[in-house]
Amino acid sequence: MNIKAALAKASYKVIQGNPDMEVEDVVYDSRKAGPGCVFVCMVGAVTDSHRFFDQVISQGCSAFVIERPLNEEQLKSLPENVTVLQAEHSRQALALLSAARFDYPAKRMICIGVTGTKGKTTATYMIKAILERDGKKAGLIGTAGAVIGDNTYPTRNTTPESYELHQYFAQMVKEGCDYMIMEVSSQGLKMHRVDGIEFDYAIFTNISLDHVGPNEHESFKEYLYYKSQLFNQCKVGILNRDDPHFEEVLNHIRKENTRLYTYGLETEADFKAKEIQYVSKPDFVGLDFQVQSLLEAKPFPVRVNIPGKFNVSNAMAAVCVCCFLNIPRKQMNHALEHLYVNGRMEIVYSSKRCTVLVDYAHNAVSMESLLLTLRDYHPKRLVCVFGCGGNRSKDRRYSMGEIGGKLADLCILTADNSRDERV
Repeated sequence: MNIKAALAKASYKVIQGNPDMEVEDVVYDSRKAGPGCVFVCMVGAVTDSHRFFDQVISQGCSAFVIERPLNEEQLKSLPENVTVLQAEHSRQALALLSAARFDYPAKRMICIGVTGTKGKTTATYMIKAILERDGKKAGLIGTAGAVIGDNTYPTRNTTPESYELHQYFAQMVKEGCDYMIMEVSSQGLKMHRVDGIEFDYAIFTNISLDHVGPNEHESFKEYLYYKSQLFNQCKVGILNRDDPHFEEVLNHIRKENTRLYTYGLETEADFKAKEIQYVSKPDFVGLDFQVQSLLEAKPFPVRVNIPGKFNVSNAMAAVCVCCFLNIPRKQMNHALEHLYVNGRMEIVYSSKRCTVLVDYAHNAVSMESLLLTLRDYHPKRLVCVFGCGGNRSKDRRYSMGEIGGKLADLCILTADNSRDERV
């Protein structure tokens, strides 16, 4: 790939050498750097790879993208054949170089991005299920990993680093996928991991106080800002009109290049869920509702086999995008009625005595919504087993404990993923 061509939309200056050069690969891990590659130096939460600059030169790397200026000693010792570019955002440069490295695979698929505090995973799996029910091939990237064909690849982040993203996209194209569906996190947007990707459809599910703290976002204002930025790189935006922060999100969107539509349960919207009914049977626990769409005169029925009114909202997000994709209503309904989402209101055991569900509610808002939902089904006793992950805001622990104490009949606290914290 040609570095100059790949970075055509990036802001950078040439420190030394000629960017109009061909390289075979782009690398951001110093251990993998060598001849024929461009090494991108980045400042991370734990490691600043600029400090490996001299080491990577000794490994034969002939092109670099940096973000921090080199010191005088490094400038003097630079070999003449080494090209160095200083980018305004080296992570953006990595994203653009990575897309070029894999020959822009995202452009060969219909790309669907979903962002929000809650519901991203469920909505993406709903969309995937509907598309596959209609005979389409779709790849998925999110909290549960990268799902391509029959294989699932574990990922460290909800939105992986840009190089891995484009590597997965390339694999999807190779496997014959026509659609790519992914969860787009606020961190992914802040860290430029999806820069350069034009999404055909982008969905906003909701936003609430979360991911504010060390190594995440400085404030809720910043969190909301980055969530909204997905809609400045999409063709069609679909937003939850019921969310209290809808107008704030809307204010950050440049409307001239994006067609915007809304869905909702409580407020007037382009797509609205009506006549919502809770359904509880021995072989089915979920909801029935009608969808009133701006695309057709008569409402059409939908049945979802996951409990909770908030899953009506998640289903509406999926239904909206699939309406624009002209998926038959019969296929939509069948897919949602037989949906399976690992760890999302998942029934793992059922008998006459009790039902056990697993859900990945990891903050107070999600936990409250979950427990209130289960109360709607009038259980004789509601027992909640939960823990809190390490290296995240400690406020979650207090608020989740408070919610559990109010809404469950019995709470059992256990260890979650402690990460680097001592248990």
